[in-house]
Amino acid sequence: MGLDDKIDNMSQDVSGKVKEGVGRATDNERLEAEGRNDQAGAKLKQAAEKIKDAFKS
Repeated sequence: MGLDDKIDNMSQDVSGKVKEGVGRATDNERLEAEGRNDQAGAKLKQAAEKIKDAFKS
């Protein structure tokens, strides 16, 4: 996994957490759901990168 990929995934995860928190605080279900989706997408990308790294070794 490249450093750029790690940074991108981490920023997407943090962004999702912020969106979810703001959505929860403002009672905005759509924003909260977007935040959860962003976090799930980041975790999925991280898993894919780990699989690619495992096959490189």
